[in-house]
Formats: sequence, structure tokens, C-alpha cells
Amino acid sequence: MLDVVVLGAGQAGLSAAHHLLRRGLEPEREFVVLDANPGPGGAWRHRWPSLTFGGAHAIHDLPGMPLGEPDPAEPASAVVARYYGDYERRFGLPVHRPVAVRRVGSTTGDDAGPLRVTAEDGAWETRLLINGTGTWDRPYWPHYPGRELFRGRQLHTHDFRGAEQFRGQHVVVVGAGTSAVQFLLQLERAGATTTWSTRRPPQFTDRTFDAAWGRDVEHRVAERTRAGLPPLSVVATTGLPLTPEYRAGIEAGVLVSAGPLQALVPDGVVLAGGRHVRADAVLWATGFRASLDHLAPLRLREPGGGIRTDGVRVLRDRRVLLVGYGASASTLGATRAGRAAAREAVRLLAGSSAVVGR
Repeated sequence: MLDVVVLGAGQAGLSAAHHLLRRGLEPEREFVVLDANPGPGGAWRHRWPSLTFGGAHAIHDLPGMPLGEPDPAEPASAVVARYYGDYERRFGLPVHRPVAVRRVGSTTGDDAGPLRVTAEDGAWETRLLINGTGTWDRPYWPHYPGRELFRGRQLHTHDFRGAEQFRGQHVVVVGAGTSAVQFLLQLERAGATTTWSTRRPPQFTDRTFDAAWGRDVEHRVAERTRAGLPPLSVVATTGLPLTPEYRAGIEAGVLVSAGPLQALVPDGVVLAGGRHVRADAVLWATGFRASLDHLAPLRLREPGGGIRTDGVRVLRDRRVLLVGYGASASTLGATRAGRAAAREAVRLLAGSSAVVGR
């Protein structure tokens, strides 16, 4: 039996594994990392090629190995995949891939015994689980009337690969987050025309995105997770940074919302108020939800739909530590959460009555 299984080799999972190693846990014998991807990089390996390192929002260092200064014109997916791969090799982290975990349950049917982590082609028993599975596998597609009637193309952020394929077309971009803004600017540069639809007016802010801002954001997100409510989207908490590029987009009329979406029709969309917009494609930049279906057998969710946490600890089951969830969903927060989870895991393992079976 293992002491700890870490699920996910993204920012949070690698940070947790690094700190478990530093605190004396032996790779393969006492802990392993299971990752569903075929190679390093976490969710970053799936980002669209036109998202460059310079255009991506902050990619923070992993503990013990600075990222350095990559070429800002290189795709962020390539930069991060290379960095994470080098990191795994340098520290000898025990990452098993591709391993798609389907279920995590209790071996004894209660919240006191070991956990059984089951994948398609294997299973692991462990005293503790550090879950860092992120959101990339759970794209959110909101329901609107007429979605099945639209004759054009529909795609989600999850499936976007580049703007050039939309040259000469009219694209409706739905969503108020950073991805939507980046798509609109890329589409305009590629020769497409666009309509931006948001439920509420875009929340641009010229506040400096510094450490104080980060702490404020984490505090507000943590309030929801402590109450057992699902985390809000990042932009609902942070707003959109009013960069010079975004200011220019607003002045050019590209980054101006046309208002809420009401329905889709065969040749386009209908906006609130009845305005009809013809469209060749609808790009749903509507975010993601936490990828936690494999934890359903543990019944961690509260009546409000979220998982109640205190930091990285799940209050319904002390065998489970969540990283990259709620307040730790940012890359900076994920790094800190990995350290906190490793520290908490070692504390639990050291307590003779904290986790049974040791």
C-alpha cells in the first residue's frame, strides 16, 4: 500500500510531488503520481498553438527550478511541456502516464480505511489522495434554445486550435473571460468578423495584478469553497486586465459586447432584445468545471454543489486533499497548494490515529 497517490501532473500535482520528495517520502514505494496525459505539460499541452508564451497569463515557477526566460514567440504549450518534462526528470518524480483514473473509493466502505484508486488498466491502494486533476477535461457548454438547429460550426475553447481557419467568416464569441478576449483579437487579425456576446458587461479593471490583488482574489474564492459552493470562474473574481492591447481592442470596437445571447437559429443567433446576427460559427468561451467525477463514490459534495474545503483539506473526508481547486486554481496558487498538501499529508501520516492502516 502507498502512503500518497497524487492525481495529475500539472502545476499543483508536480509541486505536491516535489514537496513530498523533500519531506522524505520515497518515490514508487511510498508515493506515485498518476497523469492522464500522454506526456508532460498538464492542461498547457492542449492549448492552441497561436497562444504564445508572451501572450499567456503568468506561468509561475515550480519549486526548486526556475522557468527562466523562454522565447515569448514560442507556443506556450511547447514551453510548458518542455519545462514540466525537464522538472520531472531533474527531481526523479514518479509520474505514471497515461493513466486515466475512473474511480476513487474507500476499501472499507467508510471514511476511515484506505482508498482504492482505479484506472482502466490498474489500481492502487493508498492512505491519502492529493487530487490535482484541474478542469481541462470538463468544458462547460451552457444550454440555449436552438443549439441543435444551428447549421454552422460550434466549438469550445477546449477545441480551438487557431483563428486562420475562420478567415472571411463571421464568428459569434460567447463568454466574458480572458479566452474570449484573446479569441476576438486573434479572429480580427486573421480576417474574420466577430460579435461578442456576454451575459453581463465585461468587467475590465486597471488594478495592478500584484501580490495584494492575488491574496484578495484567493480570499474571495476561499469564502465560497469554505461554504461548500462551487468556485466561480476566474474572471468573475478578478475582472479583465485593461492592458494596452485590450484598450486598443475596445477603441476599435472589437472588444465591445453586443449583450446576452437569447437563442441560436439555423443561420446564426438571436441576442437579447431580438437582434438577429448571421454567423458561420459560434465559439463557446464559456469556461470549465472542476474535473472531479472520479471522486463521486466518496460523496464529497455539499448541498450547494461544491466541495467544502479548509485550504487544501476536504472537510467531509480527511483522506483527500484538493489542489488546483477553488482558491488554488491559478498557477501561483497551485504551487502553494502543492506545498500545503504535502505538508498536510506528512502531518496526517505521522499521526498514529489520523489515518488508519499505517
